[in-house]
Amino acid sequence: MALKKDVRTIASDQIQRLERAMVDQRTWSAEEFLTVLAAHPLLWHLVRRLVWITGEGTSFRLAEDRTLADSNDDEFTLPENAVVRVAHAVVLRDAAAAWGEVFADYEILQPFPQLGRPVHLVASAEDVLPRLKKSCNTPYPIGKILGLTKKGWVRGAPQDAGVECWITRPFPDGGALVASLEPGIAVGAMDVFPEVGFSDMWFSPHGHGTWSAPPDAPATYEIDPITLSELLSELESLQS
Repeated sequence: MALKKDVRTIASDQIQRLERAMVDQRTWSAEEFLTVLAAHPLLWHLVRRLVWITGEGTSFRLAEDRTLADSNDDEFTLPENAVVRVAHAVVLRDAAAAWGEVFADYEILQPFPQLGRPVHLVASAEDVLPRLKKSCNTPYPIGKILGLTKKGWVRGAPQDAGVECWITRPFPDGGALVASLEPGIAVGAMDVFPEVGFSDMWFSPHGHGTWSAPPDAPATYEIDPITLSELLSELESLQS
């Protein structure tokens, strides 16, 4: 019973790790994938329930016999110099239907939303900030704001009276979205401000947060499609 409990705990931790790896676009070499993930006695049960993709854009899965297969269920050989990552729904749009059929045929249940993950696309960089700011000036339960930290958001440094006045969403390239909070997060006394909203949002090329937008904050910022889709999903989750 203790062993089963430990395995469940490990599985939960590794599921979160793999989902975070997908969002952050973490990569493994072909050798690392085959030895650390595919050959692991526990991890491979999670690995085989996901779609993976190479740096060249070829998607594949780990079959039940630990061979690799593509979306046509044909055997796939991973090049030795390949770079591998968990495929995100944004890059699987053209192959999503084919992969959905494969997983349905084999009755494979995914450990977290991947093929059915919401995809948010924005036409141009000029449209990004206005789209994000639609989440401003709406009060949310403090628990919803704090829940963003489980999705990669980072709370700002406490200011006067121990109130955190901003929260940032780091980007893989080192930049970040900064959102000022109104009235803020009261450290150690969350019930002081039961509802908190975003009063403004701006881009920080260096990832630094502050209580208000600096005069030189850029109006546009090149965010990769995966990060942008996740960011919009995270803000959308505040309303659920």
